[in-house]
Amino acid sequence: MRHRTRVAVLGSALAVAAVGFAAPGAVAAPSGDVTVDKVVVNGGNPIVLGTTAGKTFTVSVTASDDSGIESADITLFGGGSSVSLPQGNPKCVADSTTTSTCTAKFTLDPDTDFFNNSPAGTWYVDALVTANDIDTILAEKAGSFKVQRQAKLTANASPEPIKKGKTLTITGALTRANWETGKYTGYTGQSAKLEFKKKGTTAYTAVKTVKTDNKGNLKTTVKASVDGSYRWTFAGNTTTSSVKATGDAVDVR
Repeated sequence: MRHRTRVAVLGSALAVAAVGFAAPGAVAAPSGDVTVDKVVVNGGNPIVLGTTAGKTFTVSVTASDDSGIESADITLFGGGSSVSLPQGNPKCVADSTTTSTCTAKFTLDPDTDFFNNSPAGTWYVDALVTANDIDTILAEKAGSFKVQRQAKLTANASPEPIKKGKTLTITGALTRANWETGKYTGYTGQSAKLEFKKKGTTAYTAVKTVKTDNKGNLKTTVKASVDGSYRWTFAGNTTTSSVKATGDAVDVR
């Protein structure tokens, strides 16, 4: 039977304590000389979620003690007081006689785990590590990562073809996943860069920056000069992923 991640909204500290973790913000004094040396979530990349498909990722905690590491409990918590628990117990592999890396798998699924968009933003990792000599440490906020709403971006240049020196209109739309409705909706008031790549080259260069309107739409004009492709790019932020539109090629005659 597959044991998947559970995501719950905390009603009280008991909701976390029941599964062996102190609630975020609780104080736990270390016993002995255990240290948490490194935390890596999803290879250092944000967790980007659309409207339906869940994502499974790994969290690794590297810890040390002079007696070696026996076990670790890992929990994730963030936006909207959501808490995510691992799929099974973390597996600890010794890197040396004193240091081990403990790894666990987690799954976040916006279709079943989230009721609104509040989970988007910064999440944290708590690690309760036990050494072979029973020394322990609860490392609160030992690491952090982003859970982001997936963004989509389009680009269209018209008219095509166009005479050199004439006005070319570049439009587009920036949308992002809405976990409450299960749809992608316009992202308003956001800055997007218009970029151009000359035909026969590989690199895009910035042309100008434009803000989305109240429906997430983009629109600007440029003077047609040479054949090439135009696209919009969005840098992303804490709650929303970065995205680049597919370039739209223009034939200048």
